[in-house]
Formats: sequence, structure tokens, C-alpha cells
Amino acid sequence: MKVRIEIDTKTFVRFWLVVIGFGIGILALYSARTALVIIGTAFFLALALNGPVSRLARHLPDRSRTLSTAIAFFAVVIFLGAVIFLVIPPVVQQTVKFIDNAPTLLKDVSQQWHGIGDLVAKYHIQPQVDQAVSAVRDNAGHWASGFGRNFLSGLGSAMSVFAATLLVLVLTFLMLIEGPTWMERIWSVYKNDRRVRTHRRLVHRMQAVVSGYVSGQLTVSGIDAAAAGVTVFILSRFFSEVPANLALPTVAFCFIFSLIPLFGATLAGIIVTILLAMNSIPAAIVFAIYFVIYQQLENNVISPRIQSKRIELSPLAVLTAVTIGLYVFGVAGGIISIPIAGCIKVLVEDYFEDHGEDINEPIKEEEPKHKKLSLKFFGKSED
Repeated sequence: MKVRIEIDTKTFVRFWLVVIGFGIGILALYSARTALVIIGTAFFLALALNGPVSRLARHLPDRSRTLSTAIAFFAVVIFLGAVIFLVIPPVVQQTVKFIDNAPTLLKDVSQQWHGIGDLVAKYHIQPQVDQAVSAVRDNAGHWASGFGRNFLSGLGSAMSVFAATLLVLVLTFLMLIEGPTWMERIWSVYKNDRRVRTHRRLVHRMQAVVSGYVSGQLTVSGIDAAAAGVTVFILSRFFSEVPANLALPTVAFCFIFSLIPLFGATLAGIIVTILLAMNSIPAAIVFAIYFVIYQQLENNVISPRIQSKRIELSPLAVLTAVTIGLYVFGVAGGIISIPIAGCIKVLVEDYFEDHGEDINEPIKEEEPKHKKLSLKFFGKSED
């Protein structure tokens, strides 16, 4: 049995225009993903800082929002300057120390080479060792030949990150100043009072989700950084090789990297462990053990208690959101993906609250029409 479906030309053209339009829109969004990440990051920072800036403005003369925003940003700049001032010198010092101790380390390795050579000869693995040494030598040659190119590439990446950070700060500053004015203009367009109240309530709920997530994540990162810094300081008391000023870079690294979901805290722990290993291997091992234990405590006790009432997302939803954010928009996308998922959850809940009665309303069964027709056919009334 053959079925023939006829579609007029207008419908056919309209269908393909819609498909092509969706494709172009998705391609445009993907091409502009860097700009969208910058704007989105600034938007979420503005939402998170809106509460403190508004409270500060109420205590200033003439309730100046511009002055309160400037004060908040001045505090942020002071904080970033303090972090750079406290972090960079110890890191440079440890790097220089490692370079100075490199000949001693090589000498120790060469002294122990005789025992390793006996082991290689005993198990007949000299060809494998020669191949590994040759591979390392070739890789070192390639790295040395491309050092200039890699240095320029790294410098360009650093400048791009600096420019993006500066642009985010400027956009956040302008959003904080002009945000209330733009929102009042948007609300003035509404003619339906009930809809205005509903949408205002929805916006406030989304803002509470974002600000709650940011404050909660800052709290978790602060606890992580403080605990790691105290641990490194205690290790400096027991291991004389570990300098006490290494605790400050530890606090900065753990605080900043812990803001990145999933792997940020792990990356901070690896960096701190490497810095400790440059001074004392036993101290690095002790810190690694502490870090593994603390991460279990943070993931199962600290973070759920702080964030559970702020976002109310399941672990599957969080992991899905972070995965999409990381693979589509990079590290910044991974950071803002959780509050975006929280806002989507608020929108979905609001939709089901408004349309829940229509969904849960039972379906009324209609009386078959053929019954009425049969009654009329026999000359009887419908009653």
C-alpha cells in the first residue's frame, strides 16, 4: 500500500528556512562563545555583587550607587594586588631555589646510577632504557628549539586573559551602575500588574540563586584555603626545609582554583604538593595525604551543607551542567554553569507552578457521537 503525501511549495520553503535559521543561530552562538562567556561572567558577578553594593549605597550620602560600586571595586583591586604581592615572591623564590639545587640533585642521581645500572643489567632492560633516554633527549631538543615560539604564545595567552579579565570588570561595573535603571525601564513596559509581580518574583528568585551560589562557593573556597594554609604552616614547623612564607601562596592557590568546579581543588593540591616537593619530599607526601582526606570531607560534608539550600540541584544535574559548560565555553563556562542550571531550574519550577492545574486535570471522556446518531435514526430523543 503506497501513501502519497503532498506538500505545497510554501510550506516546504518555510520548513527549510526555519531549519537553516536554527543552524545559523547555533553557529553564531558557537562562534561568539568567547564574548558570551565574558558577558555572562560579568552578568553573574553583577548579580552576586548587587546585594552588597545596594546595602553599601543605603549608608552613603545621596544613596550614590556609583560611589558604592567604586568602593566595592576598589576593595576588589586591593585584594587582587595583595594576592599578587604575597604569592609571586615566594613562588619565584622556590623556583630559583629549585634551579640552584638542580646540580646537587643531578649529582645525587649520578651517584645512585651505579646501583640502577646493576639492576638494568640484571633484568636485561638496557634497550628499553636507551630508548627512553633517547626519547627524553629528543623531546628536550624540540622543546628547546621551540622555546621562543612557546614563550611568545604563552605571553599572548597571558595578555588575552588579562584583557578578558579587564573587560569583565568594566562590564560588571557598568552593569552594577545601570542595572537598576534598565530593570525599571523593563518593568515600565508591562501593562499587566499581575504579570509584573510574577516576573519580579521570578527575577528575585534567580538573583537569590546566583548570589547564594557565589557566596556559598566563596565560603567553601575560603575554608579550603585556610585549612591548606594552616597545614603548610604547621609543616614548616616540623620540616625545617619548608619555608613558612609558602603558606601564603598555598592560601591563594587553593582559594582561586577551588572556585573551579570538579577539578579546580585537585589542581591546587597538585601545585602546592609540587612546591613542597621542591623543599622536602616527606612534607609533600604528608600534604598529599591531608589533601586527599580533606577533599573527601569537603565533598561529602562541608560543601553539601553549605550549597544544598542555595542551589538545590541533584549531583547528576550539577555534573551535567559543569560538563557542558567546560566543553563548550571552557573554564569560565564551568564556573558559571551551576548558577545557570539553578536559574533554569527556577524557570522550570515556575512554569509547572503556573500550568500544573492544566497538567494534573483529569481527562473527561466524551460520549461517543455514534450513540446519538443511532438514537436519532430510530426516532428517539437524545434524553
